[in-house]
Amino acid sequence: MQVEGLSHEYRHAQEIARRIAVDVGDPFFYSEQENAVETSGRLFREHPLVIRAIDVLGADLERKGHGLSHVTKVAVDAGAIILVEHEKDNSSDRILRLVTLAHVAGVLHDIKREEKDHAMKGAEEAGRILPAFDLSDGERAAIAEAIANHEAFRPVLPMDDPAWQLLSDALYDADKFRWGPDNFSEMLWDMVSRRNVPLSAVLGRFLKGMEGIGKIRDTFRSETGRRYGPDFIDRGMEIGSRLYAELTR
Repeated sequence: MQVEGLSHEYRHAQEIARRIAVDVGDPFFYSEQENAVETSGRLFREHPLVIRAIDVLGADLERKGHGLSHVTKVAVDAGAIILVEHEKDNSSDRILRLVTLAHVAGVLHDIKREEKDHAMKGAEEAGRILPAFDLSDGERAAIAEAIANHEAFRPVLPMDDPAWQLLSDALYDADKFRWGPDNFSEMLWDMVSRRNVPLSAVLGRFLKGMEGIGKIRDTFRSETGRRYGPDFIDRGMEIGSRLYAELTR
């Protein structure tokens, strides 16, 4: 259970972070690739496989990982990356199917977020869940392997098929987009509130954490991720720096 004093501290800090995030502005990805993001979002909301994946997680979705908001953003942005990468044929059945696989992978990617080696454990859990889905064996394996590959600074399993490689890279990049503004406006406070960590302790580790976020900047994998990912990280770092300055004044 969350301690009320800590809850108040977190809310105040999060409000400051969100105010700064508005001032910093949205990453260029959302303006320059607006159509791809909107198309991915519509497909995410409508596809039966995605709805089923969300239903499978049920109430656990809010207790594990970073919740529905996080997996939705990861899934939609992963799908959008695939649409951008295949701009000339992004309405073909083949590409739209790949977008759906990215959506399912995005929903399931943090299913074991609270466990050590959560990417590999999540891939194993996805392997147990996906046989009930209307997917081919290859599609199931590709989703599971993409989930296994989504953790930063870990060995990456190469994919045999270029389409599956893009699926894996898009999931990773969309997840690491969240290390930008989202980290300070949402994810950080979700993580520390679950553990009732005093704000003073968070601030004591804050600059070290910023160093880790900065290292993500050079890890993006798809061409689209490498183009837009650093902007996410730079905006997040600016928010973090300004937030730390305000909270430690």
